Amino acid sequence: MQIQVNSDNHIQGGARLEEWVRNTLETALERFEDDLTRIEVHLRDENGEKAGPHDKRCLLEARLKGMQPLSVSHRTPSLESAIDGAATKLEHALEHALGKQRDRRASAA
Repeated sequence: MQIQVNSDNHIQGGARLEEWVRNTLETALERFEDDLTRIEVHLRDENGEKAGPHDKRCLLEARLKGMQPLSVSHRTPSLESAIDGAATKLEHALEHALGKQRDRRASAA
């Protein structure tokens, strides 16, 4: 599973942030590893240099083998909780999408 991290110019990216994002996603989505080809991470500070509620946004787009991509996003005051929240949402979305696909396969057999 390939993980690509993108951030806007208001978020100080770098190797440390990328490593933390990768570890968070690999841990949360470990059981879906065989179904995923790539995850694109988009980190954004919605208000730039101004502080504000829910101004950090994490958008995750998961590319699945043989399926349409899934995307989720989460906004919070901190970047860490935005990433954690988006990872949890993606985990639930994958459970739902892949569960439906497995149900269809089982009923066709």
